[in-house]
Amino acid sequence: MPGGVVLLFVILGGFFLVVPVFAVLAIYGVRKYIASAKTAEARNSIAQIAKDAAAAYEGAPGRKARALCASASRSVPESATYIRGAKYQSSERDWSVDMPRNAGFACLRFSMDMPQYYMYSYRAAPGDFVATANGDLNGDGVLSTFSLKGHVQPDGAIQVDPQLQETDPQE
Repeated sequence: MPGGVVLLFVILGGFFLVVPVFAVLAIYGVRKYIASAKTAEARNSIAQIAKDAAAAYEGAPGRKARALCASASRSVPESATYIRGAKYQSSERDWSVDMPRNAGFACLRFSMDMPQYYMYSYRAAPGDFVATANGDLNGDGVLSTFSLKGHVQPDGAIQVDPQLQETDPQE
């Protein structure tokens, strides 16, 4: 066999060994990037809910000052089965269910009109609140959790925790 043919086989063999490795790495990177982009929804929405809770407490126009909005009566959507590996399209009714008692998302004046990957909840207790997003991006039944808390300080000011708490963010 001439040397050129052997060299060609070596080059082609190396090519066919290296290309699949690069393909696997590329697929892994793209999946990780997509999951990271989806988690941005939860991070941004939780931050907005916390901001809205602080504004409601401080008495934004049309709101009672120095009172936390009462807890939402239910999450949006109501169950994690709706976001298991899929997007959920909420309606205005989902977000305004607590309007008659001026509580929850209606009191916060928070809603989403775009399809969502996460289930959102808002819970308040005397002196503090927590906004939570749960997701199941890969549909395996294991939920990721993002939460942000706020606390009423002894001087009456409200403080939102500087760090978002994350558990299994890539789930």
